Amino acid sequence: MPIQQNPPATSPTTNGTTVTSNGTVNSQPPESAEWVWSQIKAEARRDAESEPALASYLYSTIISHASLTRSLSFHLGNKLCSSTLLSTLLYDLFLNTFSSDESLLNATVADLRAARARDPACISFAHCLLNYKGFLAIQAHRVAHRLWALNRKPIALALHSRVADVFSVDIHPAARVGKGILLDHATGVVIGETAVVGNNVSILHHVTLGGTGKVGGDRHPKIGDGVLIGAGATVLGNVKIGEGAKIGAGSLVMIDVPAWTTAVGNPARLVGGKEQPKVHEDVPGETMDHTSFIYVI
Repeated sequence: MPIQQNPPATSPTTNGTTVTSNGTVNSQPPESAEWVWSQIKAEARRDAESEPALASYLYSTIISHASLTRSLSFHLGNKLCSSTLLSTLLYDLFLNTFSSDESLLNATVADLRAARARDPACISFAHCLLNYKGFLAIQAHRVAHRLWALNRKPIALALHSRVADVFSVDIHPAARVGKGILLDHATGVVIGETAVVGNNVSILHHVTLGGTGKVGGDRHPKIGDGVLIGAGATVLGNVKIGEGAKIGAGSLVMIDVPAWTTAVGNPARLVGGKEQPKVHEDVPGETMDHTSFIYVI
């Protein structure tokens, strides 16, 4: 068995440093990729010790790798490969793309932290890296988007197709997606070609950011920073969802939604009315508050 011993247990301090059980201090800033990667490896070693049946899987997917980018590239390659699209080819493609653009790694770390902070079902960073298909779909999309920008459209579209097949998440490679994104549950999420999604956005399952017909051009929604879009919501057309806005579950939105307001219903209406919509102060994409608007309609 390649795993011989679990390292000293770690625990976070209030300033974000990590202290092991033998007193060693990891003073890397908690926002850094190095800090998150050290947490992931410690979690994987802990899980391998407590669940021996997972030890080989955890070793090959996380513990044996020297960096987050290598681990993620290996994992995505294995998840998305097929009989004719080999995992080794995909590993090289992912690794080379992540290594060529530092912003991709920064976005990955922000996405990991978003899932850990916002989803009470996320028990660890390693759990997100291994098992959250929304997280994995977003990382694969970032690579596909980079390839699309380099005019490598056939391989970008091939990745897009595999992500849709494997994760049930359909994000066109041309769509622009920010960082700190949570696709919670993720099944059935569709994001169209000219859509833009800002930073620190949370999107639930069966959300569509789509067009309204077959007309080309700029035809998909623009989602501002800090937006929350509830399960089953549909946003159609080149509409703007302002910063910090909230879209209620099951809503059909075909109008602009001002910043820091809530839209609900089918067709959607603004809570408080179009002339004086109710304004909230929290960042719904981070608080994940789906229900406060109910009491002010």
